[in-house]
Amino acid sequence: MDRFLAMTTFVHVVDAGSFSGAARVLQVGQPAVSKMVTQLEGRLGVKLLLRSTHGLAPTEAGLRFYERARAAIQEADEADQAARGEGVGLSGRLRISAAPTFARLHVIPHLPRFLAAHPGLEVDVVLDDRTIDLIAEGIDVTLRMGALADSGTVARKLASSRRSVLATAEYLKRAGTPRVPADLADHETVVFSQLNNVWAFRREGAETSVLVRGRARFSAAEGIRAAVLADMGLAIASDWMFAPELADGRILRLLEDWSLPDIDLWAVFPTGRLATAKARAFAEFVEGLMRGTLPA
Repeated sequence: MDRFLAMTTFVHVVDAGSFSGAARVLQVGQPAVSKMVTQLEGRLGVKLLLRSTHGLAPTEAGLRFYERARAAIQEADEADQAARGEGVGLSGRLRISAAPTFARLHVIPHLPRFLAAHPGLEVDVVLDDRTIDLIAEGIDVTLRMGALADSGTVARKLASSRRSVLATAEYLKRAGTPRVPADLADHETVVFSQLNNVWAFRREGAETSVLVRGRARFSAAEGIRAAVLADMGLAIASDWMFAPELADGRILRLLEDWSLPDIDLWAVFPTGRLATAKARAFAEFVEGLMRGTLPA
């Protein structure tokens, strides 16, 4: 049995959700596809697909095999392209993930430009604020912000953003403007539910912390944005999160004499295999966007 052909066939079956769909893509008969998958299961000694009247679905072992096989096929395709001098022409499917708010503001509006530069490329965008399992979800590259929990992560730092205390002019008109961090204790704040209510600031080597009161807590950045824009209170956020409103003056920075740690943007790749050329190209594209270095 041709192992590479078997992997390719299995990947097409999972992508299509049926033997017949894979057969059409591969331009072979459906019995040949079914036989190939059966032989593959026999060689591996595990069941890769669950067959039912509703169609096909990969087993847990099948999903693991699918992700590794898809990555191997991509790397083989890139090796062919490199040998032919076609490395610039990216093709196939690129699966990326990012936080919804960041992607909506800073990535999705520019995707047409990225796709126009690579006409043979298709992009699947998974929007999720969670830290997802890249291998299990079949992600080629994810955009993450903040400190990376896993020191063994394969990652590339793309950019950094200032973080500040932010609020709408309307909220400040109603509640007053804090002049020092201690004033925050008298204000309504909007906070992430996974963080505590202690905000720490630095100025000229000195540190101070404030316990803020947050009647509204949110588990996702989109909730923080919506609440602040609804004049519900102050929030600590990156410039990225409120870029349009900072530009037009609807959102104002406060306590600018005091600093908060910057937040970093990372491109994270699946551990255990080389980042594909497509994933690297996307990371470079986002880096250029955030640093303002893309050519016009």
